[in-house]
Amino acid sequence: MDRDTFDQTICAFKHRTPFRPFTVAMSNGDRLEVDHPDALAIRDGIALFAGPGGVPSIFDHEGVNRVIGDLAGQQSEEA
Repeated sequence: MDRDTFDQTICAFKHRTPFRPFTVAMSNGDRLEVDHPDALAIRDGIALFAGPGGVPSIFDHEGVNRVIGDLAGQQSEEA
């Protein structure tokens, strides 16, 4: 996923009102379940996610395959 698409997509999911959990599907098959908007920081194509129990995950735009959730009436947002 290119950097701008990554930043815009992740930010759109993070700032939905009301917030609803979403999934970041990685190219290697891993998935991150984002359950709270404050658990995620994004800047310049890189994100830091604080998972349950405070377990951190760092990922970038190159490692993301798609973002899955309900955004603007769509079942999944792919980029």
